[in-house]
Amino acid sequence: MLRNLFISLLYLTIATIIPMVCHATQVKIVAITAIVEHPSLNEIRDGVKDELIAQGYKLNDNLIVQYQSAQGNSANAAQIAKQFVANKPDVIVAIATPSAQAVAASTRIIPLVFAGITDPVAAKLIKSFSPTGTNITGVSDYLEIPQQIAFMKKIVPNLKSVGYVYSPGEINSTIVLKELQEQLAKQNINIIAIPAQRTADIPTAAKNLKSKVDLIYTTTDNNVVSAYESLVKVANENKIPLLASFPDAIDRGAVAAFGMSYYDVGRQSGKLVIRILNGEKPGQIEPETGQETHLVINLDAAKRQGVILPDEVIQSAHRVIGKK
Repeated sequence: MLRNLFISLLYLTIATIIPMVCHATQVKIVAITAIVEHPSLNEIRDGVKDELIAQGYKLNDNLIVQYQSAQGNSANAAQIAKQFVANKPDVIVAIATPSAQAVAASTRIIPLVFAGITDPVAAKLIKSFSPTGTNITGVSDYLEIPQQIAFMKKIVPNLKSVGYVYSPGEINSTIVLKELQEQLAKQNINIIAIPAQRTADIPTAAKNLKSKVDLIYTTTDNNVVSAYESLVKVANENKIPLLASFPDAIDRGAVAAFGMSYYDVGRQSGKLVIRILNGEKPGQIEPETGQETHLVINLDAAKRQGVILPDEVIQSAHRVIGKK
């Protein structure tokens, strides 16, 4: 009888402990998708992963991170979204507007954290920067346009005309264009905006700015970033300063960039993912805007594009490459 009682207690103990152990070692799955691969978006992805690891998760142990790029194709983004939803991860992180819109259209249940989206309200992902009450939260990379214009005038003090190449189908770019038009007009600065629907159209669009502008301003328009060297070539050949709103542009040939640290946007997004994995509802988490901005300078590009940078601008930079 004592033996049977011992066995019964043993089974009861095992039945109690196993679920506790399984819960303690439960593997979390985070699925990350981006509309295209380029340095800024890759930095967001890496920042998310690094934040998860910094918070104690171990890749391929208690954390599985899935990643897929849509390679610049909206149809691919929709297919990836459906595939991720079918796999039922704990959280989906969608980088850039088209990918976030595709995921939002595919699920209202699985938590969605958007990242690197200029205007998530205009993209109809959220109604405001208040808790949504839905499955969506995230981090915007919105930059104040007056600050961007002030940055342009530091590089070209007598600024009269700005060139802007953009994809008309990319909402981030059209929103920035509208704000640029409004803000530049207040300062009697003209803007020449050239649409480029496809990546292959970027070189022709860039050439159309020759002899018409004092500088070319670029944002994280995915088509433009994918063909950035085309803009650099036109800027170098025609001595037009090329400026950007994303820091990694200087490594590709821009003179200067003032914008979000996309790695920090990723870390910030990763913190939201952690909160969801810890049990918070995404609809109760207030969407955020990126907090870290950097000014970066490429002195070699400045020489190629005929720009003399003031010492105070160089000294205020977060990072400087090249030689004066």
